Amino acid sequence: MYNVLVCDDDRAILESIEIYLKLEGYNAVKATNGKEAIAAVEANDIQCVILDIMMPGLDGLNATLRLREKHNMPIILLSAKSEDTDKITGLSFGADDYVTKPFNPLELMARVKSQIRRYVNLGSMEKKEGVIENGGLAIDTTAHEVTLDGEPIKLTATEYGIIEYLMKNLGCVLSTAQIYEAVWNEPSYSQEKTVTVHIRRIREKIEINPKEPKYLKVVWGIGYKIEKV
Repeated sequence: MYNVLVCDDDRAILESIEIYLKLEGYNAVKATNGKEAIAAVEANDIQCVILDIMMPGLDGLNATLRLREKHNMPIILLSAKSEDTDKITGLSFGADDYVTKPFNPLELMARVKSQIRRYVNLGSMEKKEGVIENGGLAIDTTAHEVTLDGEPIKLTATEYGIIEYLMKNLGCVLSTAQIYEAVWNEPSYSQEKTVTVHIRRIREKIEINPKEPKYLKVVWGIGYKIEKV
């Protein structure tokens, strides 16, 4: 049974999500603020985190930053704010997905399933054997590790999925829709901004100067590619 941490200072929402998680066969670990969420992750084997943004004390955004210092399990943020800038901010802080309140519980469960499936399967999916190298950037598709000039790069499961897809299609320009559908394993609809935010985070980790990238290039109006070097 997979453990899902759900953190919200609204007890009614917390209990509602817990009911739906149990119906889906997940074990719910509950917290009511960011500090409790971090403590719960340290004390339990967590496969996914559902985290409200607006909470007293340590809010969801800063809790996400803290969690990302040590952990790469998927994080789904909940927020009453629906503007694109709010979503981009949440993803920039290290979240994998963003759900706006009020939300459909069945949609939230579908997103939880998708995130857990990708996170867990990283260790069991059949992948092309060996290492793909491109200049100082290398990806071991068996160990699911990325290194830059021999140094390991810490990536979330989503970030790894994106860079693996791009490296396996080295030099090819891939649209945001192609990237989203390949990595998230669901129709893209209007998820361009989600991909763009994750690309920016990857650049910050693999590029010396993200504004003048050596590897991860944008082809304006088309998509992204890992440049052959």
